[in-house]
Amino acid sequence: MDRAEYLRRIRRDIRFDATLHGVALSFVTTWGLFSPRAIDEGTELLLRHIEVDAGDDCFDLGCGYGPIGLTLAALAPRGRTLMVDRDFVAVEYAARNAERNGIRNARAQLSNGFQHVDPALRFDLVATNAPAKVGRELLMILLDDAWQRLRPGGRIWIVSITGLRRLFARELEASFGNYTKVKQGRRYTVAMAEKGS
Repeated sequence: MDRAEYLRRIRRDIRFDATLHGVALSFVTTWGLFSPRAIDEGTELLLRHIEVDAGDDCFDLGCGYGPIGLTLAALAPRGRTLMVDRDFVAVEYAARNAERNGIRNARAQLSNGFQHVDPALRFDLVATNAPAKVGRELLMILLDDAWQRLRPGGRIWIVSITGLRRLFARELEASFGNYTKVKQGRRYTVAMAEKGS
């Protein structure tokens, strides 16, 4: 295959199917988005262990093309799910994937964390596949914002590389006053904290 043909091929959308927490989904993605050819190991681990109630209003922080948010929306059909990312391409693909899968209780929005989200909105569940290099300052802001935006009894679920588990344990304890290590794998750790009533 010559270079011109190869370039034509890689400019096309990438398509694949995945089953996440028992939900069959079809994705369209593109180069430049995180893990564009398959669901990454951290996201799979998070979605294997996350607990969602059918009426939860959910928030997907850093949604990428939408695997976490769309799974949450499917598991919480009586709630609403907001997916946010600071990358406009990610938001576009998350919205396309919601439409592609017929998920009408999820929407995608451009936002740097909670910064551009309607301040009146409150959530029962926040979930994120935390980027490894966000820095402690941004992490503190995001966790504090999540605590403020959660309803009493709301939960935050985080998957991170295992090397950052102690940092997340400290910061969740500081923001939420509690920390539960749900599952620790060799490469990734799933943690949860709950907002008190």
